[in-house]
Order: sequence, then structure tokens, then C-alpha cells
Amino acid sequence: MDKGVYALVLENPSCRVRIGALGEREFARGRHIYVGSARGSGGLARADRHLRLAERRDRPPRWHIDYLLLDPHFAPAALVTAATDRDCECDLARALAGAYVPDFGCSDCACPSHLFYRPGDPVEEILAAFRGLDLDARIARIKNERGEDRV
Repeated sequence: MDKGVYALVLENPSCRVRIGALGEREFARGRHIYVGSARGSGGLARADRHLRLAERRDRPPRWHIDYLLLDPHFAPAALVTAATDRDCECDLARALAGAYVPDFGCSDCACPSHLFYRPGDPVEEILAAFRGLDLDARIARIKNERGEDRV
């Protein structure tokens, strides 16, 4: 099983969502980029778990990202992954930076967040961040109900 790092792009309208102990948060209309590590036993299958959870919405939330994946306002739009043995999740988060949701997905590190906001399609920016870290990125664009790319 490949281990690595990933960036999950979610699209959403303007909304409010309760994120466990973080409380209720406002989300601007646009795209949110969640940066995650896939270095555990499941490897990059962790990112696939996110997509399955968003599709089925059949489990209670465990992680911050689960609250968004379970909320009907949020839809996965793209998934960028890279296989690597390096611990570079925080490096990727720093490379993306910009507008963010404070304390989201970063309870085990010193980063201010692992969830970033963009008003438009961030995929090219994400790919550039992966390249800047010398990571070989793979992208999967996710279709909407009309069969069109979300981003």
C-alpha cells in the first residue's frame, strides 16, 4: 500500500457547519483544500475513505474533515495525491497557506490549519505546491451529477 500525502478539494456554497469541539464555523462559497497525511497502515487509501464517506454519509464523524464530508453543503471536487515516505503534510500546508479555517485538522502539529479557502479552482496551485516539494502528484477530478468536472 502506497503511503503519502494528499490534498482534497471540496466545493461548497456559503454555509455554517458545526465541527465537533471546534464549534460552528462559517464557510465562504468556493473551494476548500484539506491537506492530509496518508502515512499510516492504510496509506493513500485514507483519501479514498474520504470520498466514500462523502458519497455514503453512513458513519459518524471522527476527524474534523469528516464533519465536512458528512455535510450536504460540501462535495468533493478533486483529489491530488503523491506517494512518498517523507513526512511532508505540514510542508504542503505551508506551501498552500493563504486564507484558512483556524485549528482545522492540525491538532497533532503546530500548523495554524490544514484547511484552506480559495474562491475558484485551486488545482493548478495545488499541483505547483506538490512540484515545489518535489512530489509526483496524481490528480483525480470528481464529477458532479451531470457528469461534469466539479473544478
